Amino acid sequence: MQHFDVIIVFVVLVFILISLYKELLGAAFTFFVAVMVLGFFGVLTPSEILAGFANEQIAVIMMLLLLGDAIRQISVIEIFFSRIFPRTSGYRGFLSRIMFWIGGFSAFLNNTPLVAVMMPYVHNWSKRNNISPSKLLLPLSYAAILGGCVTLIGTSTNLIVNGMVIDQTIFPDMEPLHMFDFFWVGFPMLIIGFLYLFFFAHKLLPDRNPLNQEITESERKYMVEAVVRKSSKLIGKTVEECGFSNERGLFLAEVMRGKYTLQVFDKDFVLEAGDLLRFAGESEEIANLLSDGSGLTLPTVGMMSKLKRADVVEIVISHNSSLISKQVKEVNFRGKYDSVLLAMHRNGERVIGKLEEVKLKAGDVILLLAGDDFMSRSQDDIDFYLISKVKEVRKPERYKIWTLFGGTLLAIFLSALNLIPLFMGLLVVLVVINILKVVSAKDLPKNIDYNLAVIIALSLALGTAMIKTGVADMVADVLISIFFPLGKIAVLTGIYLITTLLAAYITNKAAVAIVFPISLTAAHTLGLNPLPFALVVSFAAAANFLTPIGYQTNLMVYGPGGYNFKDFFKIGWPLTIIYMVVTIVILNYMYF
Repeated sequence: MQHFDVIIVFVVLVFILISLYKELLGAAFTFFVAVMVLGFFGVLTPSEILAGFANEQIAVIMMLLLLGDAIRQISVIEIFFSRIFPRTSGYRGFLSRIMFWIGGFSAFLNNTPLVAVMMPYVHNWSKRNNISPSKLLLPLSYAAILGGCVTLIGTSTNLIVNGMVIDQTIFPDMEPLHMFDFFWVGFPMLIIGFLYLFFFAHKLLPDRNPLNQEITESERKYMVEAVVRKSSKLIGKTVEECGFSNERGLFLAEVMRGKYTLQVFDKDFVLEAGDLLRFAGESEEIANLLSDGSGLTLPTVGMMSKLKRADVVEIVISHNSSLISKQVKEVNFRGKYDSVLLAMHRNGERVIGKLEEVKLKAGDVILLLAGDDFMSRSQDDIDFYLISKVKEVRKPERYKIWTLFGGTLLAIFLSALNLIPLFMGLLVVLVVINILKVVSAKDLPKNIDYNLAVIIALSLALGTAMIKTGVADMVADVLISIFFPLGKIAVLTGIYLITTLLAAYITNKAAVAIVFPISLTAAHTLGLNPLPFALVVSFAAAANFLTPIGYQTNLMVYGPGGYNFKDFFKIGWPLTIIYMVVTIVILNYMYF
């Protein structure tokens, strides 16, 4: 019977590899079918299958993802990025900031929403500076991956490995992984990865237009007015230093200074407080002017700039509109539609005079900052038609920012000091932000990644089956017979290579599920410290640079950057080899 169980486990492993590589079934359903087969043939009992769902690390991963989504909802990261990433700087300067901030944040926050928030900034900066986004988007993903490997909570892969450490029975006295067990490899590699990308990314990455280039090139150019604040950081800077001399973004057309209107053709033109600037720009760029970090005030917006939440929408004036021939200020958008005019596009014609004095024409496309009542007030209106929603603008209260950020960081800090379990700390933070209505309690359950929870729980069950049937022992023995004659370092190297290849072409979670029990069994057979054997699996699975399908942030930048598989391999394989060498050397020095 034991031999039959071994055969079943091997068949299941082959099925998982083929299904994930060929994308025959979704990852969650693949693991569901695999574990169902193991249960059907009695390899696993029902309690062993369900044991993974009670694992504390799964709950920790889900809570970290919920907190990451809460941070995204209140737009605090977006506001922060708009201030720390300047409109102008050289390629290497911008790349340095990406590596520093995204790498740092990813050590303590889920890296997927960080990359999602940063992608528009990278794309817009690329357009303004005539640099292909393909030169920056892949380094953005790599920075998130490198930062995530620095701490226990930086990536779900590390937490999955910790969950397997807690559940394993081979080393009964083995302690759970601590917050900074990963630091001694992760932090040096963050620095080395930074240097590698800083010096080689521009040479190795393609100069290629993204898939959506044609769309972005055809966007409408709007006319918008903005005033330089008295306390603005733009005062005394030239047009070029402010990033307004590039015609692909915000192009400064003229400046009204007192009674004079100045045509701006000189990039060395210096701005003064109170200057009224008239820009030609795209909708997304104009929406960004609403942020406090722009140094500009939009005079048409007025008190609506204080709204906690608003939408930037595009409308077009209908051919039989009663607004035709009326000045903008006569329409009273604020009182009638709970909105204010931001910018105007007139089919390529130049809009002359102050926006509030312009007379509307049929076909005029207008950007509005719309409040909560806009949709209900304009629903049956025939004066204009809604084209699209450009962006949602949020201005979170300070207490929400401090509660969410401060609470999350405090929970992580207390956990790192072993004062309270991370599970309890994050649970308290979630309860508090719901009580204080930092986010909507109704929305939180919608953002739970149930597929991820299922994959992790069933991965733990698969690991149990491999250990229980002796499959892990068999594979470990083969691994040891091949690599051990070359030394302990060779065994770790073999484990790293197998894990990173599986992670690159299936998923990192599946790679961990398959290799972790083998790695720990090898440590037991050799009578060695199991900690480096657990860590090497985690690093090999999480530090995934070889393919776009190996890690979720790689997949996110794959299409927008116009990349192909060769691009990832070209820049990813040297970084993978460097990461493997550094990992093996440091783990060998620290634990053997």
